[in-house]
Amino acid sequence: MEREKYYKAKVAELYANGKATSIASVLEIDEVIDPAETRRWIVAGLGSVPEPEPRRHRKRPCIDAW
Repeated sequence: MEREKYYKAKVAELYANGKATSIASVLEIDEVIDPAETRRWIVAGLGSVPEPEPRRHRKRPCIDAW
């Protein structure tokens, strides 16, 4: 009985310390976002990348490795 009580207390402690906000503070993650906002964050991140330079040479043809 005592062992099970100890086990449940440890599991509860790990759940409390394992939440995203707790992990973010330990691992120095900048922000924890709501999963429903993931697409908006990805689109904003991709929009912040500068356009690539135009290609100066023609594209290399595919090489068959067989």
